[in-house]
Amino acid sequence: MTGDMSYAAAGVDIDAADEAIERLKPHVRSTFRPEVLSDIGSFGSLVAIPKGYDEPILVSGNDGAGTKTAVAAALGRYDTIGVDVVAMCVDDIVTMGAEPLFFLDQITVGSVDPGRIEEFVIGFAEGCRQAGCALTGGEIAEHPDLMGVDDFDLAGFAVGVVERAKIIDGRSVVPGDVLIGLPSPGLRCNGYSLARRVLMANGADSLHRPAWQGADRSLGDEMLLPSVIYSPALRALFETVDVHAAAHITGGGLAGNVVRVLGPGTDAVIKRGSWRVPRIFTEIAARGPVALLEMEKVFNLGVGMVVVVADGDVAETVSAVALMGHDATVIGRVVEGAGRVRLEDR
Repeated sequence: MTGDMSYAAAGVDIDAADEAIERLKPHVRSTFRPEVLSDIGSFGSLVAIPKGYDEPILVSGNDGAGTKTAVAAALGRYDTIGVDVVAMCVDDIVTMGAEPLFFLDQITVGSVDPGRIEEFVIGFAEGCRQAGCALTGGEIAEHPDLMGVDDFDLAGFAVGVVERAKIIDGRSVVPGDVLIGLPSPGLRCNGYSLARRVLMANGADSLHRPAWQGADRSLGDEMLLPSVIYSPALRALFETVDVHAAAHITGGGLAGNVVRVLGPGTDAVIKRGSWRVPRIFTEIAARGPVALLEMEKVFNLGVGMVVVVADGDVAETVSAVALMGHDATVIGRVVEGAGRVRLEDR
């Protein structure tokens, strides 16, 4: 009967979703590890525990790209934002010593555009390849009426495994330990609501202008810089150094995240000026203006990961992460205290 109501007429296009799934299959399969037992289209992901673990413990974490997606949408560039989502998830679980095994994504859109979905998955797959984990599946959810046609949100979760005896939880952190920071060249995924308000005060056109006077790239390129994925470097480090704790520096900045891994009876003292702060942060502070304490509370300020090691392991730690491409530096020390983090001038 002509004029019958359909799901497509209500705003959900199953055919478009099917096309999107066909497009993403090769990207997803390119990430598979030997432990992956299921294929795209299964109702669940089957992944075996890798060999070599005596008492394997599963570690999981989920996150999203936050309002960095608004920058991607404004530029119409969607092939890197998935890297950010993977980074936020795998770099959380690696702080506990976990080897990332697999990742699943959640793509929520107002309307399915198969080409755009494929670009999202290209980013997810690239992030998984960098992290050494498999992209084993996910969900494409079309939400007409709740979201505009061009609206989208990305999230995901990662699952990893760690030997029970090798779990890193901060309990071994003691006074005298040293904090080593691994650099983040850009904003990663945190503080974008404030960063966009400051840097895009003149609207999306700002994204096509130089990031700052004399910059060799646009503000859009700077703000879409993919998040560094630290998990391979930390996994390599764990094989050579007794890491007492690791903190992924996300929302809350250095103080808000390092405090989560302090051992009992300890404080951390972080020295401002002991690492290079990328220009993007000084631009936000100046243009806002945004006060120093607020900057430290919101942004990582150029340190994306912190590891805590014994003083005698500093040189080996810096050398090990350098081999993995990270120019690490000592940024502070652990002292006696009551579980607080202080940022002090040098």
